[in-house]
Amino acid sequence: MPRPSQQSPELSAVRTDAHPPAEPTPALGGFGRLGGFCARHPAAVIAAWLLILAAALAGRHIAAPTFSDQVSLPGTASHTGADLLDASMPQAGRPSGKVVFHTGSGTVADRRSALDRTLADLRAMPRVTAVSGLVTSDDGRTAYTTVSFDEQLKNLGHDYTVRLDTATEPARAAGVGVAYGGDLDQVVREPANDKLSEAVGVVTALVILLLAFGSVLASLLPLVTALISVGVGLGIVGIVAATLSFATSATTLAGMIGLGVGIDYALFLTTRFRQDLIDGRDPVEAAARTARTSGRAVFIAALTVAVAMLSLYACGLTFIGKIGLAATLAVIVTGGAALTLVPAALGLVGRRIDRLRLRRAVAESTGARDGWHRYARLVSRRPWTFLAIGLAVLGVCSVPLLSMRLGHVDAGADRPGSSTRTAYDWIANADGQGFGTGANGPVVTVIDMSEAHTSAGRISDDVTAALRGTHGVASFTPVKPSADGRILVTTVTPATGPQDAATDALLDTLSGQTLPKALGGTGAEAYLTGSVAGQADFRHTVGARLPIVIGIVLVLAFLLLMTVFRSVVIPLKAVVLNLLTTAASYGVLVAVFQWGWGDSLLGLSEPVPIESYVPMMMFAIVFGLSMDYEIFLLSRIAEAWQRTGDNRLSVGEGLSATARVISAAAFIMTAVFLSFTASPTVVVKMLALGLAISVVVDATVVRLMLVPSAMFLMGKANWWIPRRLDRILPHLRA
Repeated sequence: MPRPSQQSPELSAVRTDAHPPAEPTPALGGFGRLGGFCARHPAAVIAAWLLILAAALAGRHIAAPTFSDQVSLPGTASHTGADLLDASMPQAGRPSGKVVFHTGSGTVADRRSALDRTLADLRAMPRVTAVSGLVTSDDGRTAYTTVSFDEQLKNLGHDYTVRLDTATEPARAAGVGVAYGGDLDQVVREPANDKLSEAVGVVTALVILLLAFGSVLASLLPLVTALISVGVGLGIVGIVAATLSFATSATTLAGMIGLGVGIDYALFLTTRFRQDLIDGRDPVEAAARTARTSGRAVFIAALTVAVAMLSLYACGLTFIGKIGLAATLAVIVTGGAALTLVPAALGLVGRRIDRLRLRRAVAESTGARDGWHRYARLVSRRPWTFLAIGLAVLGVCSVPLLSMRLGHVDAGADRPGSSTRTAYDWIANADGQGFGTGANGPVVTVIDMSEAHTSAGRISDDVTAALRGTHGVASFTPVKPSADGRILVTTVTPATGPQDAATDALLDTLSGQTLPKALGGTGAEAYLTGSVAGQADFRHTVGARLPIVIGIVLVLAFLLLMTVFRSVVIPLKAVVLNLLTTAASYGVLVAVFQWGWGDSLLGLSEPVPIESYVPMMMFAIVFGLSMDYEIFLLSRIAEAWQRTGDNRLSVGEGLSATARVISAAAFIMTAVFLSFTASPTVVVKMLALGLAISVVVDATVVRLMLVPSAMFLMGKANWWIPRRLDRILPHLRA
């Protein structure tokens, strides 16, 4: 017979006259039957998952997925300018990149014959439509040519780099260095290989699992099931990417989140299963009961993460929405594996789960006198102290958020020695003898003459004078009309680099003051286009739509938690605390990447702005993941509340029962995320560090301090819900 759970004498001594709300018939009782079925037929279920894994990986290979970071923003100035340029000057609007030449001694002119052969070979390459003449720096040591293509560069593939290397071999043979810059980074930049990060994360997770469980089988089970589910998820993401073309970081992000939540979900289920075995239940019965109780929490947690990630589509930017979709696919597969594959594995292992153990087996709790019960009693005695300390920690971490600057991380932050970084440095030429850092991000100004009632010559003179008097403009090309006379075009070179705040200010000045004043009363309209202008429009669009995404995530999370826990106070508290967690993780990102505190540890050579879409991505991911721990903690508190009607006892029981497993899960997920900071992609580094910090903060400061202390203070009010609202809401319990 199962033994009754042990309770803390101090916590159980505090009783109230409150009666727990009547427990509704579980609407999700099928989870128990599903878990029991999988536990009784483990071989068939595991074989089915292995077949699905093989099919998903084979399908990914056959589908040939495509990835691209290009963003289309219809209706913005950069998009309108690009359309005008493409209509009147098709050659100028075609995809292009720079091939940069540099010599350490003498000048590039000394190797003119070799460079001429190189330019001829570049013109003969497939998909190339034009190769410009060489543009040489003042010191004569650096030159570049612009190569135009009839195909989007993302579609050329990384193998096209071999053709570029072959075409530029004459220059190399003559002792001239060659590097590829501009939009050619889409071709030459190798796809991020995060296998080392994944391996480090897996090994670290195994060590933590061994320390937490003390059993080899119990440690391997969550890890193996998570790896199988992640493999299936990434296979599906690859198959879908053949149609939707995800961002280059989508696969890494999906793998990172899938591995983290996959281990967490399996860990929660395995811990509950082992506790039931310790309490004397049969393995199949324990697996079914685990699926009926913790399985519901897994389902709600996975649903919350999926809702948060899919809410990214609300920003109206498919580029960001599809990243959320990739992560959602991984989470859905992981949740499905947790509800089927994990119970099957538990049923297969049964009581042998602790056979290969390193120390005495422990599960959710080791009794009323263990450290977590003592900690719960301490929090119940001093809730105001723990609440104040927790809020102070989050407040300090959030301070840097006030100086956050969104921007685009350019090639200057790429790995030193890479082709894109080398091209960037040669063009910028730190000695001041090259083209200047602004040459890495020229801004094309397109003036629409279709409604102009002033001569093109007059407008050209006015724009020239205006640009000449604008601070921050290093140089600009003559303002010239297109062949059809419908537009005027000039290319402005900023005095500062693409990711500098001064360049952002210059774009605002050009579009908001310089050009409108120069064209005032003429009927002509000016549009800034090119990569830098496009990034600025993207940043402004993301900033304008971020509140929409935040609002949708908050409302949906509030409604979901209110439905699950039949309370208005609990979801309101969860929303507020998760906002504080997100603010703290944002603050750490600013301190590390923007202020440069320890950025060298991440392989960065200089401070960088926060990539414009990272805060939006992080908010959705952090909110979804933090709800995982919220749901697992509150589900145990709610179980005790349904049984006892005593808020203080329920909070103490829930905290002591879940604190160990939440802490272990948080350490594992943190290790997985931190391992991805070794990725060569700066955006992945940002997301990985931000998510790792948010998990640590959420699982320690929030889950172990703020949530229990606030619930102790609010007492029975935690469970308040208007009767009419309670009758309207469907029953969906965790």
